[in-house]
This record gives sequence, structure tokens and C-alpha cells, in this order.
Amino acid sequence: MAPATVSPKKDDAGAGWNWSGRISLTPRILAVNVFALALLAGGFFYLDSYRTRIVDERLDQSARELKLLAIGLENAPAERQNALIAAYSRQTSDRVRRYDRDGRLIADSFTLAAPSYRLRLPEEEEWQRHVARFLDKAVDRIVSADRPPNFEEPAVDRAQAWPEMVLARKTGQAQTMNRYAPDRTFMISAAVNMKDGSSLLATENARDITRTVRAERFRLGMVLAAAMLASVLLSLFLARTIVQPLQRLARAAVRVRLGRAREVTVPRLPDRRDEIGMLARALSDMSHALRQRIDATDAFAADVSHELKNPIASLRSALDALDRVDKPDLRAQLMAIAQDDVRRLDRLVTDIAEASRIDAQLSRTRFEPIDLGLLIERMVVAREARGVPRGVRLAFARPRKNVAVALGEEQRIVRVLDNLIDNAISFSPDDGLVQIVATVADDEVLVSVEDEGPGVPEGEREHVFRRFHSVRPEHETFGKHSGLGLAIARSIVEGHQGKIGIADRKDAQSGACFIVRLPMAVARDPGIVSE
Repeated sequence: MAPATVSPKKDDAGAGWNWSGRISLTPRILAVNVFALALLAGGFFYLDSYRTRIVDERLDQSARELKLLAIGLENAPAERQNALIAAYSRQTSDRVRRYDRDGRLIADSFTLAAPSYRLRLPEEEEWQRHVARFLDKAVDRIVSADRPPNFEEPAVDRAQAWPEMVLARKTGQAQTMNRYAPDRTFMISAAVNMKDGSSLLATENARDITRTVRAERFRLGMVLAAAMLASVLLSLFLARTIVQPLQRLARAAVRVRLGRAREVTVPRLPDRRDEIGMLARALSDMSHALRQRIDATDAFAADVSHELKNPIASLRSALDALDRVDKPDLRAQLMAIAQDDVRRLDRLVTDIAEASRIDAQLSRTRFEPIDLGLLIERMVVAREARGVPRGVRLAFARPRKNVAVALGEEQRIVRVLDNLIDNAISFSPDDGLVQIVATVADDEVLVSVEDEGPGVPEGEREHVFRRFHSVRPEHETFGKHSGLGLAIARSIVEGHQGKIGIADRKDAQSGACFIVRLPMAVARDPGIVSE
């Protein structure tokens, strides 16, 4: 089983948001949507200010109307004043009381006419009213609304029993006051002084204010409830479309990491065209590439063990036979075999090490612009100076300077070209010609290496790039090559985002033509200069 992956417990780059990593996506989506609803719930604060404005307007209205009544009473005959008070009470639904200079009650609209309102006791009302009052108290507590004092009829009805009346007599100005009736409806009162020293007090049970506020609160509550329901459904929808696919991907990634199943199918979510779909397909491709890499590593390890067994077995046989052979010529022959096997092992180990670390090294290498024309020219000159076996000739027509320029790592490109040139020389006949061409086509640099050997059959052209696949010419001794040269060349070229393949010679003559395609460096890349 694969070892558990250890992740850092703290990411300094995102330290300010680490709290969000402790909560799963579903509650976070809900929290965001509910937070938006909390802003909507702020409408209850607006209702409180709306109610306050209505009460203030009603207090001002009551004071103005009572002043008009006072003016009417001052200009009306004494015998008409009580009738005027009764008529005013019927029109405004106010209870109007008149007190003399000493504060004694001298007129009351409730005795002059039918009472205009009746205070309701909570115990006399239905349960719906209790629920409404409970909601009133809850909202008042939430918005921290100021609570007016309770309204109570005085035991002895005198002007001094009413605070607004006392203040009106003291200041000479109309005074108003707001109180709660027993059922938490509003009691609006106003007091004014008259020129003859008497005073008027008007009280009103403004139940319409409570009904208006409750109706607005009900409508706001319905909107909030509908928004809450929509928000929860939307959150669940988002959780289903975001969280569940991510959970499927996470479970598949865990199975890939544990490696308990040979084939782990990572869902690709082909119907998703959003970022989650892109993530699913990227993870699927990554797991597929990882599986291929693991398979290639396993196959490579098996091939390595197989390739090492032959020279090791030959070396062991030669060394074992040395103890039993006394003839000098046979001992010399066995020593030659042992030395040849050692050299073969050395080549194998060197090439195996090179093949195994190419990908890792190329992923960390910084590519630079390389003039392949100049590079190949130097390689050909150096190869001819060392001597080419069997009279094989090398031909290279160097292109103009800074034309065949590709991005890459120079030593790796040299290794590719060396392997191709070595391969062409090996299969060339005596006094044959190896032609090397470097040119540019369609934003690519093309390097071709042609020989005059037997060529590669079309059905074998892909096989020759496999590791340890070795088909050698007749004149070459067995074991001289490891069979990794072309495989290493392909790994290097593909690590440079290029391609390598085999084609027929353009002149239709016998021989193979290896073609390397590398991305061409553009003018903005560092090191590119114009002639």
C-alpha cells in the first residue's frame, strides 16, 4: 500500500483564510446565502422606524386637532360646548376630557356620547392575538425598540393625574404622549390649555397603527420565508452540483493514491463545461498519465532485469570456468569474454541511468535558444576529426545563421543527434554517405538524418524506438549497443515538446530517414538576434 501523503498543516500564503478550510463547502454555501438573507431581515429595523414615524405623525395630528377644538370651544356659547365635544369625539374616535382651572373633571365625551373605543384585555382575546403580541415583543427585542409606558386610567380622574396635562399647564404649550394599552396597542394622548384656565385632554386607542405595522411585518415575513426557502433549495442545488462531484473526485484520488485497485476510473464528467468539469478531466488525464508512467516504469524494470541477466550470466560462466581451465589460450579467451561482458554491463548501466533520469532532468532544465545549424556543423567536424569507421562520409549543408533555432538544452540535443548519427553510420555500407539536413517549416525546426543502409520496414518504424529493441547490422558484434539509443532520443525530443519519426528517403533510394521536429524559437526569446 502506498504511504499516506503528508500535507502541511499550515499554508502561510493563505493564513488569513485558514478558518474557511475547517468547514465543508455545503455549510459554507448555506452560510453565504443565509448571510444575504440576514441583510434582508434588516427590514425589521425599517419597520421599527416606520412605526415610530406613524406614531409621531399621529401625535402631531392629535395635538393640532385638539388645538382646533380648543379654539372652537373658546368661541362657542357655553351651552354648545358639550355638544361640540361630543361631536368631535364621534368624528375623531378620541375620548375628550375637560378640566377646570383647579383640575376637576367638568366634561367627558364618554358621558356626553357613546364611548368611541374600548380597551381590550389580553385574557379576553383569541389565541391569534397572543401570537401577534408575542411576535411584537420578539421583534421589539431584536431591534431594541424603546418601550412606551403602560396606559392606566387614574383612580381619581383629575388633571394632575396626567403627566402630559401637568406639563401643558406648566409650559403653556400643547403636549403629547404615547403609551401601551393592555393589549399592546398604542394610546395616543394630547393636552392643551385654554384661555379661560381650563384644559383639554384627548386620548385615542390607535389600533390601526398596530394593524398596519403587523400587516407590513407579515408581508416582510412572507418574503423572507420565501427567500429563505429559495436560498436553502439553491444551496442544496449548489451543494449537489459542486460538492458531490468534488467528493467523487476526492474518493477516486484517494483510491489512486492507495493503489489497491489496478484500474481506478476517475469520473470525467463529460456533461460539465464548467471549472469542475475541467478539473475532473484534468484529474482523469493525470491519473491516466500516472498509470501509464507506472506501467512504463514496471515494464522498464522488467526489461532492465532481463537485459542484465544475459551479460551477468555470461560473466559468471566465464569466471566459473577460469578456475577449471589451465590452458593459457582458453584462459585468455575467457578473460576476453569477461571483459567484454563488463563493458557491456557498463554501457547498459550508463544508458539505463540516462534513460531513467531524462524526464526528471528535463522538467527542471531551463531551455535556451540553440542554433542547430552551428551545433550540427561542430559535431560533424568533431566526428570527422576522430575518424568515421568503414569510410562512411558525413555531409551537412549548413543553413544561414540564426535560421534553424530551437529552444532546448544543448547537451540533450547533442545526445539525440549523436545517437541518430551513430545509428546511421552503423547501418551504412562501406564508403556510404550519411546526409544531415536542418531546415525550418511551419514554426518548426526539422533535422533529418539519412543513410544508405537497408532502411526500416514501415511496420517496424515504431518498434525501433522501444527500449532494448535492438536490430544490428551484420558486421557489428553482438552486445555493442544497449538498445536504448533511439528510446533515449525519443524521450529527449518529446521532453522538448517535439516529435521524432522515420520516413522513406525523398529520392526513393534504399536507406532510412530519421526526422526530428522541434518547436522553433521566436524573436522574443532570450538570445535570439537577427542578421
